[in-house]
Amino acid sequence: MWAVLLVFLSQTVYGALGLRDACRSLPQSIQLFRDIAQEFSDDLHHIASLIGKVVDFEGSLAENRFTVLPNIDPEIDEKKRRLMGLPSFLTEVARKELENLDSRIPSCSVIYIPLIGFLLSIPRLPFMVEASDFEINGLDFMFLSEEKLHYRSARTKELDALLGDLHCEIRDQETLLMYQLQCQVLARAAVLTQVLDLASRLDVLLALASAARDYGYSRPRYSPQVLGVRIQNGRHPLMELCARTFVPNSTECGGDKGRVKVITGPNSSGKSIYLKQVGLITFMALVGSFVPAEEAEIGAVDAIFTRIHSCESISLGLSTFMIDLNQVAKAVNNATAQSLVLIDEFGKGTNTVDGLALLAAVLRHWLARGPTCPHIFVATNFLSLVQLQLLPQGPLVQYLTMETCEDGNDLVFFYQVCEGVAKASHASYTAAQAGLPDKLVARGKEVSDLIRSGKPIKPVKDLLKKNQMENCQTLVDKFMKLDLEDPNLDLNIFMSQEVLPAATSIL
Repeated sequence: MWAVLLVFLSQTVYGALGLRDACRSLPQSIQLFRDIAQEFSDDLHHIASLIGKVVDFEGSLAENRFTVLPNIDPEIDEKKRRLMGLPSFLTEVARKELENLDSRIPSCSVIYIPLIGFLLSIPRLPFMVEASDFEINGLDFMFLSEEKLHYRSARTKELDALLGDLHCEIRDQETLLMYQLQCQVLARAAVLTQVLDLASRLDVLLALASAARDYGYSRPRYSPQVLGVRIQNGRHPLMELCARTFVPNSTECGGDKGRVKVITGPNSSGKSIYLKQVGLITFMALVGSFVPAEEAEIGAVDAIFTRIHSCESISLGLSTFMIDLNQVAKAVNNATAQSLVLIDEFGKGTNTVDGLALLAAVLRHWLARGPTCPHIFVATNFLSLVQLQLLPQGPLVQYLTMETCEDGNDLVFFYQVCEGVAKASHASYTAAQAGLPDKLVARGKEVSDLIRSGKPIKPVKDLLKKNQMENCQTLVDKFMKLDLEDPNLDLNIFMSQEVLPAATSIL
């Protein structure tokens, strides 16, 4: 990990130096260019030089740990030289050890294992079955691994005392050097923090500029004297990239256009996208970005409050409706006349009547503030909010809907915002599009129509009984019309073609 971090740090420092040189050749009248040219000091050169002179990047990546270049520490260099020369040296030691072993042992080797030391390795012979067979005079048995017996001999003990645990000693000393290098880099941490801050600002601005160029964004106008937001043919910056065709919509709130926009429309008609579009364009304009619209004029918006997405989590210990309430409560308690409030389907997480009542109460609370009412966009499927006239009439409220057209059994979405109120939510059409069985969709539509007309809803069980009675009566009528004296009567055909099909429908 340290190797990767050091490579990243080194690349960051050298990249920052290149960025500084580039910004020095750009107009210094731009504050960000001037800051980068001035703040990226020679400390960066020192950090880059220090890392480059000490760190062995290839070795660090190969061993997956911090390693240093040669000629940094003579003691480390000497130990590495010994470690590199061990294979040939240990081969000679093994040859001499073999001369002192039982003649039945064909070969042996001397190996070095970090943290354990030097060991004599002997192949396991056929007669070495029990643990007692592993004992060899003059050798201390250590362990068996992969059909190899490992021992300590007088010579390996001598090597341990003479050479020590080279691998661990080298690692410890290089770790100490890494700590010293770390301290020297951290002593100049301020310039690194400044580099990251200024580079991230430049990165954001370049990303915004690139998006504006590639996707046809326009420069918004910020007008503190404007009371609200005016957007001409605005687009959702992400949705327009995903949809094959995207229908732009205009927005105007404040002044004689009202401060509360109540948006109704069928499910999947684009209400939520429209709300998010208004919020995103406003936010992008306020942070200094070009916006996805033909024109945009943004007033003094001091905050954007939303109830659009419920961030559910088991750790919160809150229901979805409680999360929605918290979001709305924050808007109610903090929104000012210059705030933008976006509310999508508030109240759907509880009883329909209670949810509708809460939504109406919240909107009436804001409307009661008159000219200090926030700029509010609320999308809802509670058509009763309009039908029951739960909101006071006046210039502050404007009703909008998403334009649609019924074509037989199909519903055509135009995704265009227009003045008016939706006549129905067309939930049955959306359910059919989602793949619900036609039988369920038809039953749902039937119940919905009965509720609207105030008629009683007959349970499905009663309907089945009625159908069964009709089928039974039909079957009885067929039996009553049967002429048993008819010589051409074939009872088998009558039972198979007339009785059994009718009986199946009854059962």
